[in-house]
Amino acid sequence: MNYADIKQYDVANGPGVRVSLFVSGCTHHCRECFNPETWDFNYGTPFTQQTIEQILDYMKPDYVKGLTLLGGEPLEHQNQKGLLPLVSAVRKAYPQKNIWCFTGYDYERDVLGKMVPEWEETKKLLACIDVLVDGEFEIDKKDLGLVFKGSSNQRTILVQESLQRGRVVLWHPDR
Repeated sequence: MNYADIKQYDVANGPGVRVSLFVSGCTHHCRECFNPETWDFNYGTPFTQQTIEQILDYMKPDYVKGLTLLGGEPLEHQNQKGLLPLVSAVRKAYPQKNIWCFTGYDYERDVLGKMVPEWEETKKLLACIDVLVDGEFEIDKKDLGLVFKGSSNQRTILVQESLQRGRVVLWHPDR
């Protein structure tokens, strides 16, 4: 797996100050994507154990609320394999901090309906993710007034609560 960027201080992709990892590789190719260079799986820098250690170090301060995974597409299968050691290490080192993930895939249809039955990595990754923003960016539904998403078709899903209840439970900014 490669990554395009790591933002040590990010306030745009989840609540509070966060560390954000932008992975490389995406097959969605959304019209007017804000990171089209990340469509290429070979773009950027190889993701290594040293990268994981760097991210864990960035997350040390108490004011850092969590980790955000973006892209590219974090839920492309090869990216899931690369991200599992990172999210496991974050869960172990910082159980009080949350993990957000942005995906162009639909939670019920693609993630639960196709990925979970096919790939063990998806189930393990979901066990570590607190919030999933799902759905492709759709330029005709772009809305600058939305919190932590770009188009009105996207949802901000509380993953653990949704898995426990067997239905989608949405996150709200006042939580």
